[in-house]
Amino acid sequence: MNDQGISQACSNHKEKICCNGNLFIISAPSGAGKTTLCRAVLDRIPNMLYSVSYTTRKPRKGERNEIDYYFITENDFKNRIKNGKWAEWAKVYGNYYGTSSEFIDKSLASGRDILLDIDFQGTLQILDQYHDGITIFIMPPSSDILKLRLESRGTDSKHVISRRIEVANKEMENKDFYRHVIINDKLSVAVADLISVIAKYRTG
Repeated sequence: MNDQGISQACSNHKEKICCNGNLFIISAPSGAGKTTLCRAVLDRIPNMLYSVSYTTRKPRKGERNEIDYYFITENDFKNRIKNGKWAEWAKVYGNYYGTSSEFIDKSLASGRDILLDIDFQGTLQILDQYHDGITIFIMPPSSDILKLRLESRGTDSKHVISRRIEVANKEMENKDFYRHVIINDKLSVAVADLISVIAKYRTG
């Protein structure tokens, strides 16, 4: 596993056959506004569940445990790998991230829809188990705007921003793999587009 964030499915996790709920898989390069869009969807569709990822990194300013992430130790994370608790997991920039298979299984089986925020490699692994997952890619208007958004955060060094842009360009090369692509130029329009896509599957 390297810092490019290559996700891995747990080898002893059984393939899923069918589910009652919908799994909406949202991917985007860092800085494209994915988190803001996901929050807007959850505010407007209150009965939809959000798959909160687990991570070993430290919380950033304003982040809350069990809301933004489940912050756990590296030992705990690795134990869950051994016990097959992840639908997928990855190591990104030196920190581990994972998606709980138990949460997804129980929620979909009960008929609940889930919003899952994950990268391209994670999407591939999730689809190996949840074949009916609905994939949506969020694009920034341009690479220049993406860079400005990353710089405006004020949370990363120039070196980290450079690495994020490099990874973002690689991620955007995979956009055609997704069923739907939404360009986040004007937030209100992107929110409406995303909700429209989700509504089609929830009522279809």
